[in-house]
Amino acid sequence: MTTVTSDEQKPHLEESIAPAAAHPLHKWLLVVVVFVAGAASLGVEMAASRLLAPYFGSSQFVWAALIGLILLYLTSGYYLGGRLADRFPQPVVFYLITTIAAFTIGLIPYISRPILLWSLKAFATYSASVFIGSLAAVILLFAIPVILLGCVSPFAIRLLLQQVGRSGRLAGQLYAISTAGSIVGTFLPVLWLIPNYGTRFTFLVTAIALLLVSILGLVVSSSGNGGRPRSDQKPGRLNKKSLLSLLLLIPLGLEFLTLGGPIKPASGTDGGGVLIAERESDYNYIQVVRVDSEMQLILNEGQAVHSVYDPNSILTGGPWDYFMVAPYFNRPPFTPAMVRRVAIIGLGAGTIPREITAAYGPIPIDGVEIDPTIVELGRRYFAMNEPNLHVIVQDGRYFLRTTAQKYDIIGIDAYQQPYVPFQLATEEFFSEVRAHLTPTGVAVINAGRTSHDFRLVETLAQTMHAVFPNVYIIDTARFTNSIIVGTNAETSLSDFAINAESLTNPLLANVAQASLAFGNIREEQGRHVFYTDDRSPIEQLIDQMILDAIRSGDE
Repeated sequence: MTTVTSDEQKPHLEESIAPAAAHPLHKWLLVVVVFVAGAASLGVEMAASRLLAPYFGSSQFVWAALIGLILLYLTSGYYLGGRLADRFPQPVVFYLITTIAAFTIGLIPYISRPILLWSLKAFATYSASVFIGSLAAVILLFAIPVILLGCVSPFAIRLLLQQVGRSGRLAGQLYAISTAGSIVGTFLPVLWLIPNYGTRFTFLVTAIALLLVSILGLVVSSSGNGGRPRSDQKPGRLNKKSLLSLLLLIPLGLEFLTLGGPIKPASGTDGGGVLIAERESDYNYIQVVRVDSEMQLILNEGQAVHSVYDPNSILTGGPWDYFMVAPYFNRPPFTPAMVRRVAIIGLGAGTIPREITAAYGPIPIDGVEIDPTIVELGRRYFAMNEPNLHVIVQDGRYFLRTTAQKYDIIGIDAYQQPYVPFQLATEEFFSEVRAHLTPTGVAVINAGRTSHDFRLVETLAQTMHAVFPNVYIIDTARFTNSIIVGTNAETSLSDFAINAESLTNPLLANVAQASLAFGNIREEQGRHVFYTDDRSPIEQLIDQMILDAIRSGDE
């Protein structure tokens, strides 16, 4: 009987494969490229979300479309990379793939610009097919670079593989290195590059970093071990390949010269206005636009004005005016002296505190704003310098959970029209708001709508009515908004009319009388919880409202 020893089995388990990158320098360079490519793949995804936000917003639908297609591209890249690696197991092919990926990454923000501007025209003319088509076209721009980035890890495994018996260890190491790069590519753009330098700069830095290591790889792979020329290398081959790759740096370098232009045209009212300032913060794409004598704060896709400032007028005609008259739904007689402290969640550039200070005097106002860049712009361009305004840079819901103050008015204007952060629209949130009201306190919410579609207003009002004893709705004179008021005490609609008649302050009287005359004031009778912390399908409702508005031409 023949006995086979374990030593005789070992060669079969560890079948040798000729590695395509045997020299230590080649191995280390491949590892570096895998790390940089991993960082580039997530860096592109993070930057892509900010590229789309000023035009399409950052709703769950946009994020799902972006992430889903990125994963589809990576899946295609993994498959394609494995096939190419088996057919062309040469380092030069590997580095050509990453070189092309780097160059196409650098082109994304510039090729996408005309398509993004096309989407603005589509939204303005209510063309649903063009709007959705432009979103798809922009996301398809990421196909080539992301598919090529997906080729990197399987290709690198094939180049470094020496023994089948160790293939699992090698694959695990390279995917760990790639994932470590992806972690860097997630946090570096979000925490440093985008807030400090912008989205386009982030794309270019990612592209140039990947291109530089790819060029170095081409130079080394076109040489012999340790960079010495191979005996069979034809004169001029190294120079041609390297020169071609180096030439790709020229257009990417020239793109830096165009970084100073605006990301998108001014999105103010009456044709857009004049762009005064533009910022990309950790939370928003921000524009400050001047329309005649009025400064306007525009965020993200620009479908709403979030704050205004006119040095010649206190009242705006917009939703901000109505916050100061909300307490007069209380039982009469209710006087201005009974409003002693106010909180505004979603301070913006300070339009509401300016009006409340003008109407009530220097009463304490806590203004909560999550975005410090908006606060900075508010102080610079919107005269947000009231001495009684205490600015708190914090999440609104966290603020409520950590403060012991009681307020006569809690205003919520943190909604990023047309979208609403779901956590600021739930039954639990409204319960927290009511817990911080005085006995005659009121909660006031600014909600968007179209001229005929009030579904968002009604679902918010009914959810509030599950918490507050009485809820009222006022349609604003300017812009398609409605103000929803929840009272902490038992009240009636007639109370507002009685209190309005006794107002002597001209600002309060003006807004109260306009509300009665033109605001279609009504009490919400429904009491149904549409939104909770566990289930809040508010984005789906807004998406449906947008599509219906586009189809019908409603504004």
